[in-house]
Amino acid sequence: MNKPIIVSDKNIKSQKIKKVLIKKMKKYSFNLKNLVIVIGGDGFMLQTLKKNKKNINKFYGINSGNYGFLMNRFSEKKIIKNIQKAKMIQISPLEMRVISKNNKIKKCLAVNEVSILRQSRQAANISVKVGSKYVIKKLIADGVLVSTPAGSTAYNLSVHGPILSLNSKKISIAPISPFRPRRWRGRVVSEKAKINIKNLNFQKRPISAVADNYEVRNAKIIYIKKDKTRFNLLYDNNKSLHKKIKLEQLRKETD
Repeated sequence: MNKPIIVSDKNIKSQKIKKVLIKKMKKYSFNLKNLVIVIGGDGFMLQTLKKNKKNINKFYGINSGNYGFLMNRFSEKKIIKNIQKAKMIQISPLEMRVISKNNKIKKCLAVNEVSILRQSRQAANISVKVGSKYVIKKLIADGVLVSTPAGSTAYNLSVHGPILSLNSKKISIAPISPFRPRRWRGRVVSEKAKINIKNLNFQKRPISAVADNYEVRNAKIIYIKKDKTRFNLLYDNNKSLHKKIKLEQLRKETD
């Protein structure tokens, strides 16, 4: 008998769903091996994925947060049936490697995006390269965002970055409040791209590099590339991440 692992956030709503689920699970077995049921919001799902990056698990998210883009809606009556019939998709994160002002190196995965943000009242002064070629030699802005397809409807959409299909094999590079050049809209590049972001004035204009919710302050150079890790996410039938992204594309066109 395959019993799933249940992990939940600490809020009251998550704990209530967990109790209901544990009670129901006693009567059922699952064909799926290595099933992890994650109860919480998108942030909790991101944390759980990264903690389990070395395990070949399948993650079924139940939303107890606000929007829950990466999650499924909870239905007490249908939850067992929904899990048993769920469809799997795979997503790949980005690897962020940061060299800080004191030359320390830190690495982290980003499922949604890497955000490069100004750390003081002064705008960031940065350059962006893909491989050996400049995407932009000098950008003065609040920052820049590098997004995966899965994360393209999150912070990326808020800064007017493009929505990417999960099958696009692309990465979005979008400016955050660009001051010079004002009309630079960013670039969509191949998922094979190796992105290099450099702080052109790290002594006077400090920046932070944030992989989803993990922050490295006083970044000097940031290297970003697609990681080899693959996360297996399960979605209710007819409510896949593909369809959620398509709905966001339609909403953007009608806003």
